[in-house]
Amino acid sequence: MTGTDLDGLSAVVTGGASGIGLATAQLLSELGANVAVLDLEPASVARPLLGLWADVSDDRSVREAVDAAAAAFGGLDILVNNAGVGAAGTVEQNDDEQWRRVLDINVLGVVRTTRAALPHLRRSAHASVVNTCSIAATAGLPQRALYSASKGAVQSLTLAMAADHVREGIRVNCVNPGTVDTPWVDRLLGAAPDPDAERAALNARQPTGRLVSAREVAAAIVYLAGPGAGSVTGTALAVDGGMAGLRLRPEAK
Repeated sequence: MTGTDLDGLSAVVTGGASGIGLATAQLLSELGANVAVLDLEPASVARPLLGLWADVSDDRSVREAVDAAAAAFGGLDILVNNAGVGAAGTVEQNDDEQWRRVLDINVLGVVRTTRAALPHLRRSAHASVVNTCSIAATAGLPQRALYSASKGAVQSLTLAMAADHVREGIRVNCVNPGTVDTPWVDRLLGAAPDPDAERAALNARQPTGRLVSAREVAAAIVYLAGPGAGSVTGTALAVDGGMAGLRLRPEAK
């Protein structure tokens, strides 16, 4: 088995019916893995992916779906905690109900799915958990107070989980994408007063001058999930076009 050969391994991807999750599920499958997608709309998932209904805010549905995936595949080796929701606003603009909803999905959703998967992962020789985090965990972005708080928690949770389970042979990492060209971002742009100007601003915010593609994030997730990253745990891998670390001077005019 090589770093990109996932033949015989089995994976669960939450929120895998669109965007980063779908790109990840498809790439895992292309590399030989058996893949179950846990989503609110599993009917939209095409074979060979296995679509299973689950709501990450509901513990029972998560446990049933994870167990069903493990039963279908004869085990579980990889968990990708990708399901999440966004939120816009300053700390005073999101009410308590919004805070509870976003934290329940983005943070406790990771907890519920991992908790359900751990008994299966402990039986794997290549156990790996990858959480989809965000540049918002490490950079102060305007109008993203609630979302940033949830993703900061995901990054800290990733480190704690990595420490808790490393001696069980379970690696835990996260990816921190910049702004990714996904349906969710398209919806945000569509709600802006000037969608073209907003897209141009998002492109310019990343040193590469463009949005990150879902496939690029998927490639990072699959690397962390696979046996080629066997010595990588407790890591946050930025996939952000250099946004987190680069400080470019303005281009000469």
